[in-house]
Amino acid sequence: MAKPLTDNDRRKQISVRGLAGVENVADLKTNFNRHLHFTLVKDRNVATKRDYYFALANTVRDHLVGRWIRTQQHYYDKDPKRVYYLSLEFYMGRTLQNTMVNLGLENACDEATYQLGLDMEELQDIEEDAGLGNGGLGRLAACFLDSMASLGLAAYGYGIRYEFGIFNQKIINGWQVEEADDWLRYGNPWEKARPEYMRPVHFYGRVEHTGEGVKWVDTQVVLALPYDTPVPGYRNNIVNTMRLWSAKAPCEFNLKDFNVGGYIQAVLDRNLAENISRVLYPNDNFFEGKELRLKQEYFVVAATLQDIIRRFKASKFGSTEFVRLDLSKMPDKVAIQLNDTHPALAIPELMRILVDIEKLDWEKAWDIVNRTCAYTNHTVLPEALERWPVDLFQNLLPRHLEIIYEINRRHLERISNIYPEDPDRLRRMSLIEEGNVKKINMAHLCIVGSHAVNGVARIHSEIIKNTVFKDFYDLDPQKFQNKTNGITPRRWLVMCNPGLAEVIAERIGEDYIRDLDQLKKLLDFVNDDAFIRDVAKIKQENKLKFAAHLEEHYKVKINPSSMFDVQVKRIHEYKRQLLNCLHIITFYNRIKNEPNKSWTPRTIMIGGKAAPGYHTAKMIIRLITAIGDVVNNDPVVGDRLKVIFLENYRVTLAEKVIPAADLSEQISTAGTEASGTGNMKFMLNGALTIGTMDGANVEMAEEAGEENLFIFGMRVEDVEAMDKKGYDAICYYNRIPELKQAMDQISAGFFSPGEPELFKDLVNMLMHHDRFKVFADYEDYIKCQEKVSALYKNPKEWTKKVIHNIAGCGKFSSDRTISQYAREIWGMKPSLEKIAAPDDPR
Repeated sequence: MAKPLTDNDRRKQISVRGLAGVENVADLKTNFNRHLHFTLVKDRNVATKRDYYFALANTVRDHLVGRWIRTQQHYYDKDPKRVYYLSLEFYMGRTLQNTMVNLGLENACDEATYQLGLDMEELQDIEEDAGLGNGGLGRLAACFLDSMASLGLAAYGYGIRYEFGIFNQKIINGWQVEEADDWLRYGNPWEKARPEYMRPVHFYGRVEHTGEGVKWVDTQVVLALPYDTPVPGYRNNIVNTMRLWSAKAPCEFNLKDFNVGGYIQAVLDRNLAENISRVLYPNDNFFEGKELRLKQEYFVVAATLQDIIRRFKASKFGSTEFVRLDLSKMPDKVAIQLNDTHPALAIPELMRILVDIEKLDWEKAWDIVNRTCAYTNHTVLPEALERWPVDLFQNLLPRHLEIIYEINRRHLERISNIYPEDPDRLRRMSLIEEGNVKKINMAHLCIVGSHAVNGVARIHSEIIKNTVFKDFYDLDPQKFQNKTNGITPRRWLVMCNPGLAEVIAERIGEDYIRDLDQLKKLLDFVNDDAFIRDVAKIKQENKLKFAAHLEEHYKVKINPSSMFDVQVKRIHEYKRQLLNCLHIITFYNRIKNEPNKSWTPRTIMIGGKAAPGYHTAKMIIRLITAIGDVVNNDPVVGDRLKVIFLENYRVTLAEKVIPAADLSEQISTAGTEASGTGNMKFMLNGALTIGTMDGANVEMAEEAGEENLFIFGMRVEDVEAMDKKGYDAICYYNRIPELKQAMDQISAGFFSPGEPELFKDLVNMLMHHDRFKVFADYEDYIKCQEKVSALYKNPKEWTKKVIHNIAGCGKFSSDRTISQYAREIWGMKPSLEKIAAPDDPR
């Protein structure tokens, strides 16, 4: 079998990777050696691989700095409206290759490192992922930053510089084990600390109502130290900023009132303040009401709003004098987007600044807040919605609690004027939920405090209006919008799948990279034998490359001509990895029953992290590994079926597995996955989708043609009807023999012979309290998988469907998503204009 091309082997042939001009290459080598010299001069004479990586990173970073400064000068000259994207998560992954792609330096750097006798891919592998997110929500924020820069928007991402990101996942004896992600251990060449912009953030204390207004006093202060990371647009010379805050104790922390012998303890206690930015909470779609988490949410909001107001008031680049003092103009110059409810405290905090500090009257302040803020909802799962106990607020943020009560008082007054004699509506719509423990409903706060509320796929936005937030939609229908999610084609095609990016560019040119709708032109090639061959060939190369990666890192050998059937996402009951497991067991049983039949061989890969406290999710991982142990060691099955659990799924592993996938599993219960974005990445990289009509799958089917996806299962209406009628799992179990057999095997310990009871909790859940109705979709899923296997036997027809899918991907660029946010929510105009490069005259 031919050795797969490495991405370096493609160096000469790939135009989309920038030109390797001789001067370019010579300059890069000179700068690389200069950086290497400064690294080594400090303490050693022998360079390690890590030294080479840092030298390369710093060389590439040099190309960003001039553009970064010029971009910020450009914004101060033009004074555009600025957008602030507030998020507790930014799941950035690695930065080096993405920066080279966006600056058009990839070929030149490849050539330079090659001439220096180094292997580019080896150097790239040294970089740690910036794993400052859990999954979809954090990765969406990262794609959005790329698109905002590529569309020339004056945009800033604001979040927290967690010292420890999402945990590294190890699988030991089939179980998930978490290990801390010490991603900053060797330093981060992409960030720049900005101590000159350090800001105080206050906690605790008490509120005084005085003649001069309200004062929040006797607070504890924590300092927020900003670290800036450049965000380059795609070949437009624009470099925006992601600013992440790190918590620092002030010098006088706990020292004012120490007694004899208390000094050492006082210094040690500085850790308590600095713990705020220590670690990312590892929950996806689940609310954990811990005080430290509320501190994180206020910390990022309070520091960011001080920055926003400082930047609004100052006008000249680098100037500290305030010239813009009329805050009523703020909504014309500032847009704040809240990525879920995590930064919801921006609403009461901005009110506190405007009313208590700037002395505006309430109505005027509220108008400013409302016109400035907008809220994106990411989930309808009740366990994910943030509801903070009032007592926690009373203690930590007493002034904000008063402000929220006043917002609520006025809000309820408005409702009772419109709907007199409807106390139940008042109760449903209140920001405060009464009960054993009084709680603040943060989603209600966001809706009331924002001028726009959006869901993240058409079906999700409809569900929001018709169910969870129906009362609010009835009150203010004009607030509600849809903004279907998207992904950046720079990272998710050009960077991770250069072979496919190139065969597309050979047919339709390379403008599609900044205008993904142009992929529609590929429909002209759907019957072109040469194009079909090229697309299939690239897929096979990617599969060989991924198979080699698995063998090298996980010591597993797989059959690269088998269908690569992939489900990678966080482990959650609603995402129904258990439905996938039932298909695996059924397929296994069928092979065992008819070993001589010509089955379509499959390698089924499942990957994803379980939240450390989510017992069911951890048991799901244990079941997958247990099934793999049986299936992979059964000689009757051979290499017709293999089950692989992909350990430590993260951005960097996604970039490797997605280009190699044949089949993408998007099988959540209809109405539960708000959008999904992995679904779009697989589609763009030439996999076919098996999925339910949920989230963005609905729009993917619309864009590519439903006949080009494998759609199965209940629709939202069917799920609603079943909820009314009641879901009876036992009935399916008794009616469907293959389902009964699979469940009996799990329950009897066929997959855990040493511990027959191991999976009794999972079995009990599936049989008696499965909120996500796995059995209800089992039969249709199995039938649909049979269609998948049949089509895979006809490579040409399979690849034609692949081309239809790629051609239908235009809508799912985050450039389209961001253009819609800009025009329809932020009141800003995206632009594909370039600005002058630093070496051009201005």
